[in-house]
Amino acid sequence: MKWVYLVAGALLFIKMVVFPDPVAEGLEVQIAEAVATESAVPNAVSGIILRNRLYDTIFEVVVFTIAVMGAKYLLADETPTAAFYSFTDEPSIVLARLGATIAALVGIELAIRGHLSPGGGFAAGVAGGTAIGLIAITAASPEWMQAIYERWHAATWEKVSVLVFIALSVFTLMGFSLPSAQFGTLLSGGMIPLLNVLVALKVALGSWAVTLLFIRYRGLL
Repeated sequence: MKWVYLVAGALLFIKMVVFPDPVAEGLEVQIAEAVATESAVPNAVSGIILRNRLYDTIFEVVVFTIAVMGAKYLLADETPTAAFYSFTDEPSIVLARLGATIAALVGIELAIRGHLSPGGGFAAGVAGGTAIGLIAITAASPEWMQAIYERWHAATWEKVSVLVFIALSVFTLMGFSLPSAQFGTLLSGGMIPLLNVLVALKVALGSWAVTLLFIRYRGLL
């Protein structure tokens, strides 16, 4: 029976690639233009995710939060390791920290301009988490990473970002929004730029928490 599904899927793929429907293609363009116009953001993907499918995005944030809690729960029964593995040679440290700097700058760019060009909150958060991971593998000790995490109250900011995101999402779903400003400008899109920044903050700080857990219980990622 599985071969029937494989053949049907292959035929459907060939039909879509070799014999596309011009009417459907035109309709897709119209839908994308309508979403971009209604949400006041050139990046129609952000308009769909943070305006037309906001329920789904809220639960994606909640799922990521549960994943962080799950990692902490699953590792809680393990014995923390005394070993800490990190780069010790200078070339690797320099390259890793250069990569972390670039990833952090890319994350900021994706967060504040994700509604204007390809990018968005989740992509920005992944870039921020990548930067944190690269810093972790060049750290002198796990205590250093933990101290910074606590000094900046990262756990508190993570929780605050989730609560503010949910609050703004509820206002958006109720029909309230900030003025859209001129289409294509940095302040266009109403709530969407703020939601992107909050998602990026949540994902990056959540990744930091998971990184610290794996350093504590496994020595490193």
